[in-house]
Amino acid sequence: MTVETTDTLIVGAGQSGIAMSEHLRDLGIPHLVLERNRVAERWRSERWDSLVANGPAWHDRFPNMEFDDVDPDSFPAKERMARYFEDYAAMIDAPIRTGVEVKRVRRAEGKPGYRVETSQGVIEAQRVVAATGPFQAPAMPQIVPESAGLMQLHSSAYKNPAQLPEGAVLVVGGGASGSQIAEELHRAGRKVFLSIGEHYRPPRSYRARDYCWWLGVLGKWDEIKIDAKKKHVAFAVSGYDGGKTIDFRRLGNMGITVLGLTQDYEGGVLHFADDLVANLAEGDRAYLEVLREADDYVARNGIDLPEEPEAWEIQPDPDCVTNPVLELDVKEAGITSVVWATGFRFDFSWLDVPGAFRDGMPFHKRGISAEPGIYFLGLPELTNRASSFIYGCWYDAKYLATHVMVQRNYTAYRKDVSVPGAERRAG
Repeated sequence: MTVETTDTLIVGAGQSGIAMSEHLRDLGIPHLVLERNRVAERWRSERWDSLVANGPAWHDRFPNMEFDDVDPDSFPAKERMARYFEDYAAMIDAPIRTGVEVKRVRRAEGKPGYRVETSQGVIEAQRVVAATGPFQAPAMPQIVPESAGLMQLHSSAYKNPAQLPEGAVLVVGGGASGSQIAEELHRAGRKVFLSIGEHYRPPRSYRARDYCWWLGVLGKWDEIKIDAKKKHVAFAVSGYDGGKTIDFRRLGNMGITVLGLTQDYEGGVLHFADDLVANLAEGDRAYLEVLREADDYVARNGIDLPEEPEAWEIQPDPDCVTNPVLELDVKEAGITSVVWATGFRFDFSWLDVPGAFRDGMPFHKRGISAEPGIYFLGLPELTNRASSFIYGCWYDAKYLATHVMVQRNYTAYRKDVSVPGAERRAG
């Protein structure tokens, strides 16, 4: 039976897979992209209805295509983001096959490369790029048992308020997802409890510049000026409602009960850590730090940007902050559902190449795996803070494609041993 072959196989046709395909195409490297669903599927079916991009349209895109129907300073809706990647894939004529699931990748026996078992047969590839992104498998803490009788779902399965049963809702998570979902539910007339932990809370914009711009000019995308601690906490910034700074005090003053970290559940009672005040203080510190750095940058470079004194004002503490709620009787509070906005975990169960992992995590340097021929793309902190963002993965893909080209040149080298000293390259 004939087995299909290719030089480089890309698993996933989201932003990372499409970016990698473009750079491989530009270098003339044969490749194939396999996607088990549709192009940019997670934008389509694994996000809530009102989701928009976290960055403005001028920023959250690839360099070679702008949005032709979206204001550069607005935040594209999720359907528009999916169409953007679909259009981009068509523009570069990416060799994408949808509806094909990669079931197993393992080393080929007795020859270079990898044997890729898919739902539509076997493919042999010299190299495999895992471009499945950072949002692979929902992470849901096992805190509230099924016996509690509550509807529990991850934020990736949440669509809109009508999806949830009548009653109050506990939203767990202090990042962009948790804050947006909590506010949407509150606006829909629900009683909402929002449990948050440590978080990094920057301004959405300051002095007429979006935070994405400040990240760039202040060196924060590259982590030159970012504390290591901030890499591992919730990133509380979003484009929700036209784009505004996430402020948990504002949510509390709206009527949302903000709580500390969810700790455990026992006998119908939820318990929360007494860390809300400390978490808010740390969020404020990070927020004000950005304002100070931005002001210093403006003064140092003589840039004419309008001052924004109101940005320095911190809202008064709502009652849920001055009198933190440390436990909730679920029935008394009327809670009937829990939305876990608690992030994702990796799932590389299909990648049966042990050398590519250490302690269960991808083992790589800048996406180049310790196992020759295996690459990772789109993961958080792959090279820097931008790696899992749209524009960042494009530049990471360029680096990996260049590495593929170099490795192909090594493989193509031949030495004519019949004539001593004679060497040639075979391309």
